[in-house]
Amino acid sequence: MTLDRAVLMFAGFVVLLGIALSLLVHPWWLALSAFAGFNLIQSSVTGFCPAAIVFRKLGAKPGVAFK
Repeated sequence: MTLDRAVLMFAGFVVLLGIALSLLVHPWWLALSAFAGFNLIQSSVTGFCPAAIVFRKLGAKPGVAFK
């Protein structure tokens, strides 16, 4: 799995987790989904993605978007 796919999969998982927790536990869990969305926007503008750094250190192969 490439670094790009790992980051996108993780972001999707966080969004879905936030939605599920907001339905099952408390509506404030939507803040988790909002944080993931904000992080996706800022990483597209700045090129800095903390998740990409973590996945790179875990050994994910480089992709096209995050170098």
